[in-house]
Amino acid sequence: MMATERDSRHVNDETPRERFYRRERQSVPAARAFASAALADWGIGDRAYEITLCVSELATNALLHGAPPGRGFRLYLSRDGDVLRVEVHDSGDGWPRPVGEGEGADESGRGLLLVAALADKWGVAERDPGKIVWCEFVQAAVGVPLTAASRRGCPDPRWSP
Repeated sequence: MMATERDSRHVNDETPRERFYRRERQSVPAARAFASAALADWGIGDRAYEITLCVSELATNALLHGAPPGRGFRLYLSRDGDVLRVEVHDSGDGWPRPVGEGEGADESGRGLLLVAALADKWGVAERDPGKIVWCEFVQAAVGVPLTAASRRGCPDPRWSP
């Protein structure tokens, strides 16, 4: 499934992680698992659920809308101090935007709304060809309890309200 990989396996090593995924259904859970493994390697526990959910949403969007037939998408994860950045690169046309309230009658098309609600920042950048859809998460300092503010949005189902 993965065509290329650059991945260091040293705990707390801040080396960026990247992996290429082909345009196939199993790429989304594989991207989520890859992100979970990187977060564990980096010792990131707080907000891990939010981060992996955003990886799923961005990978799904790339798979459905951004990766033309015969192509794929690339997932980059990087960490700079207390900021974790997720980037999904694809070669497709078009510019993603969140579907607003009242737009569309079905449940699809709401992934970017989740990303906007869960991430501290998100955006889209040009790439030739295609685009980069990214989001960033500020991590709590080590030893600081996870607060309601740091888990705003869709909480991990294991947490009680």
